[in-house]
Amino acid sequence: MIKLFKHLKKYSTLLVVIALLAFGQVMADLYLPNLMSRIVDTGIIKGDVNYILKIGGYMLLVALAGSICAILLSLVSSKVAVGFSKDLREKVFTHVEGFSLNEFDKLGTASLITRTTNDINQVQQVMVMIFRIAVVAPIMCIGGLFMALSKDVPLSSAFLITIPVLLIIISIVGFKALPLFKSIQIKIDKLNRVVREGLTGIRVVRAFNRTKYEEQRFDESSKDLMETSIKVNKLMATLMPIIMLIFNFMSVGIIWFGAKRIDLNAMEVGDLMAFLQYAIQVMMSVVMVSVIFILIPRASASAERINEVLETQPVINDEKNTKKANDKKGYLEFKNVNFRYPGAEEPVLSDISFVTRPGETTAIIGSTGAGKSALINLIPRFYDIEKGNILINGVDIRELSQEDLRKKISLVPQKAVLFSGTVAENIRYGKEGATDEEVVHAAKIAQAHEFISKMKNGYDSVIAQGGNNVSGGQKQRLSIARAIVKKPEVYIFDDSFSALDFKTDAKLRAALKDETKESTVIIVAQRVSTVMDADRIIVLDEGKIAGIGTHKELLQCSKVYKEIVSSQLSEEEIA
Repeated sequence: MIKLFKHLKKYSTLLVVIALLAFGQVMADLYLPNLMSRIVDTGIIKGDVNYILKIGGYMLLVALAGSICAILLSLVSSKVAVGFSKDLREKVFTHVEGFSLNEFDKLGTASLITRTTNDINQVQQVMVMIFRIAVVAPIMCIGGLFMALSKDVPLSSAFLITIPVLLIIISIVGFKALPLFKSIQIKIDKLNRVVREGLTGIRVVRAFNRTKYEEQRFDESSKDLMETSIKVNKLMATLMPIIMLIFNFMSVGIIWFGAKRIDLNAMEVGDLMAFLQYAIQVMMSVVMVSVIFILIPRASASAERINEVLETQPVINDEKNTKKANDKKGYLEFKNVNFRYPGAEEPVLSDISFVTRPGETTAIIGSTGAGKSALINLIPRFYDIEKGNILINGVDIRELSQEDLRKKISLVPQKAVLFSGTVAENIRYGKEGATDEEVVHAAKIAQAHEFISKMKNGYDSVIAQGGNNVSGGQKQRLSIARAIVKKPEVYIFDDSFSALDFKTDAKLRAALKDETKESTVIIVAQRVSTVMDADRIIVLDEGKIAGIGTHKELLQCSKVYKEIVSSQLSEEEIA
């Protein structure tokens, strides 16, 4: 948790204010018992009413000043803790945005969500307690001990027994609780994952009538979390009764031995009352620290998980001296590229080489698992290759900044993703400053304008989260429009026409041909009808190129391509 404190630098002024307010609150609390002892010894015993009223007035003013300091301390502490949490969430989110797919695969989406929300909230709660209690408690403890010693040194020996006993008990409980708190956060991850899978996959769950099974999975995860939480709460529940027992025994002992010292004229009645108040303050400060110790183990577990995210460095990084690839536009070349997923034994792609130029359409086809999507993911550098080179405009993509590289590319992924917002906002996601005319033009090319016009509010119609209020084909066409409005150098369509009927598919490809005359187009598809008009077709088989050429050329020289074609088209269509 200490590692996270470096993010508090911007709040240094407020931290000084917190320290001053805490000091003011403690001074007021320490001064009140001293005034009370003077009222008892001088005012009450001697019957001086004016003195009682005078010192009582001072007590009210001191109490008021202490209350104001306490209120301001709570206010400033909350402001710092909430601001710190906001900054930390922003740092985590920004850092995660820079992750490659390797890091997402390693940490997991469900865990990253929990760390960005629940874990940071745990740290925020402890920060508030630290500023409000942990700053006050040490000053209170030291000040209380000093004031108690000033009243009676022999009676102060009670602290030599009670304080060490309390610290030992708190340490034992904290040591046993820390592993349980770490376990709780991991189990929250698991529960989050189960809920997320159940909700995002609700159609599949209902289609296969697996509602009871998903409920059972949820119950198991929830019960596991509940049992661990109950176990740690039982452990923590034993702490406060033990503390209060020690606290009460100490109070009885102070009154017992203090009464004897009064009987021997070694101290005054007011001094005993003040001493008891100081003893209460000392013990309360220890109790307050114990509250912090109850919360710190869980916050420490959360802090470790947050630090793990912040300390995870992306595998894919920009070079110090990046280059620009502006001499040519839309030239893409693969040179003897090999690639394997992290931890995989066998390569997904082996010895991939081809060149594609502006105005050309290159299609990639192959059986399931041939490596088509893997090849596509290498171009925007979602993964780094193991061997070979990928060149864009004559420059290796590893020598370009990732931002510059991705500005040149529009990718329509296999699974169409839309964001909550309007239709126009989703299309403008490709180009933030796109005009209304550009948005409409992109929609027309993507064959989306017709169905958008029929929607109640047209381009201002709201798209639900994940695009759940539009069909699969509409979702794909909006994704394609988003790519077109960007007007990039390289278009990549990863099996993006699969949800379209043959008529819409043909119209879209015909419109795209005119739109992409100055750009390179790469299409990954399963349907032969989608790729047969391409300038170049690359046939992948088990991660290797089994043939490159036009449709007619491959029918004559590629056995793999011929098998794919014959499985989809009739002899008349092939001819």
